[in-house]
Amino acid sequence: MSTKSITPEDAARLVAEGALLVDIREPGECALVIAGAHPAPLSTGAAGLAAKPGQPVIFHCRSGRRTQMNASALASTVDTDDVYLLEGGIDGWQAAGLPVERR
Repeated sequence: MSTKSITPEDAARLVAEGALLVDIREPGECALVIAGAHPAPLSTGAAGLAAKPGQPVIFHCRSGRRTQMNASALASTVDTDDVYLLEGGIDGWQAAGLPVERR
């Protein structure tokens, strides 16, 4: 399976349409979160990922670098051809003016 890059704005639209947003950061890194993002730390191999078959999945980290480096492994954890990596991670999401929450 391959991954595609997605802008924060397009990701927000897909999430509103039912895509699963997955935060691969470790728990200690998550002072800011995107509401509704499913936590699945990379160190756990994205264990507990609750994607439905065929459901689009968008992975994010802080800057987008970690998702890029682990794209193949992340794509292999889900049963869909619609696998996206959030451009710029949560930093890009926030820079686009999209909402984040403090934990």
